[in-house]
Amino acid sequence: MKLHDLSPASGSTHSRKRVGRGTGSGLGKTAGRGHKGGQSRSGYSVRPGFEGGQMPLIRRIPKRGFTNIFRTVFAVVNVGDLNDFRKGTLVDPAKLMEARLVRDLKGGVKILGNGTLDKALTVKAHKFSKSALEKIQAAGGTAEVI
Repeated sequence: MKLHDLSPASGSTHSRKRVGRGTGSGLGKTAGRGHKGGQSRSGYSVRPGFEGGQMPLIRRIPKRGFTNIFRTVFAVVNVGDLNDFRKGTLVDPAKLMEARLVRDLKGGVKILGNGTLDKALTVKAHKFSKSALEKIQAAGGTAEVI
């Protein structure tokens, strides 16, 4: 078998429907588009969310709450994840980024108290939970708010 012998499996391809080529073809005159109106014209498309005139879903469902534009979203790191660092290390947002514990530093870093810490570390972050502070100090380390 050579490249020039290759062809699609029989029945897998269909010839293109040629419309608007005379009434004898069965798809002449209006070319299968019906009579008049937007759908018969080129470039027609329904706007997103249009449901044929019935009240759209976005308007049927009640609105609740609001979005606070001043909200700061912190990158969260648990105390248990800090065990990856050596004893006595200064752990700051840049180090957390290097260790891939944090993806982006836009809103700052918050240390939470999930897990246990068994090393004395100096941790610098934008925020700490109470339990995280206690665990860092109990391990002999210090926590500094940036």
